[in-house]
Amino acid sequence: MATQFAHRIAALKASEIREILKVTQRPEVISFAGGLPAPECFPVEEMRVVSEHVLSERGRQALQYSTSEGDPELRQAIATRMRTKMGTRFSADDLLITSGSQQGLDLSGKLFLDEGDVVLCESPTYLGAINALQVYRPRFVEVPTDNDGMLIGELDTRLGAEPHAKLIYAIPDFQNPTGRTWSLERRRAFVEVAARHRVAVIEDNPYGELRFEGEPLPPLAALDHAGVVVHLGTFSKVLCPGLRIGWLAAPRAWLEKYVIVKQSADLHTSTLSQMEIAAYMRLFDLDANVARIRDVYRRRRDAMLRAIEREFPAGVRCTRPQGGLFLWVELPEALDANDVLERCLEREVAFVPGGGFFPNGGHENTLRLNFSNMPELRIAEGIRRIGEALREMIATTRGRVSARREALAAG
Repeated sequence: MATQFAHRIAALKASEIREILKVTQRPEVISFAGGLPAPECFPVEEMRVVSEHVLSERGRQALQYSTSEGDPELRQAIATRMRTKMGTRFSADDLLITSGSQQGLDLSGKLFLDEGDVVLCESPTYLGAINALQVYRPRFVEVPTDNDGMLIGELDTRLGAEPHAKLIYAIPDFQNPTGRTWSLERRRAFVEVAARHRVAVIEDNPYGELRFEGEPLPPLAALDHAGVVVHLGTFSKVLCPGLRIGWLAAPRAWLEKYVIVKQSADLHTSTLSQMEIAAYMRLFDLDANVARIRDVYRRRRDAMLRAIEREFPAGVRCTRPQGGLFLWVELPEALDANDVLERCLEREVAFVPGGGFFPNGGHENTLRLNFSNMPELRIAEGIRRIGEALREMIATTRGRVSARREALAAG
């Protein structure tokens, strides 16, 4: 007899990014696919010191079960950092430590969504959020965006038309996949609309500290006076992702519910990893580490933009992110990025086709490029290979169109 899985499993599929990464494990492949931090920026020696310190000073406690809310020292350090750097009003008691910010997405779906509820999101949006929330079988409503963020009039209209709207998911800083950043005016208007409709907002902020240029802008949580914003953060992009430490900050009444759903998931996040990060923040300079990462990524972004300008054919457009890890490319409508990827893999270079970032499909002429994980010379060579493939495919497409026109004229 065939195993009867839950109905929700039918809607799930493997992450397109993870599947592409399997193909790019060979060292000769130049990969712009994953959102991987640069491993040479990991503070390996400092973490060795931290690990020895934690195990020698608090070893038995570090290897024991701990509270679901998280290590008090770490929560206090995060809350202090959020107040001083972002202008939020969260205290340590408003924070829950999660196993990466991805768990924050999963817990949010579990807490807020019933089958058929509506999630509003930017169009496009983070593929990992789509996959995490899809488990709870919502309906996604995409909100159009421009270079300043969500179009507020479109958001207001959609909220008014959706009585089952339960969540708005947003990445205001250096958005994944586009790299765009919301303007301050757009942030303020967004928070006002969300508060008026009383819809919970999940603000995902993994890249906010990785700003290369321009002035920092307050997160949505700092502008929220109605208590509708849940803020997700992570150490994966500013320290090291292997520790899998993130957090969520939420209104106190919501946080109590989050703690309950986390207890049903994994009891608590790694005690050892939490204590190691708390010790790192006490013994070393996290700001200096972030500054080193920013310098590396800025150079790599600039190298990619220069190469794109030099190598990509006319008719191809891309964003110019002020920070983060990604930029977004729009191809001529006649091209399918999945076909381009096949041609590029033959040249041993990879990226992520953009269609998967739209929960309701379409937009197959888009793609995402990551610039954080490759040195400048390999970036230049990889973009050269993609440009070569694009020129070939555009020429082929034009040839087919020309042949079709000639056939029609002859007929």
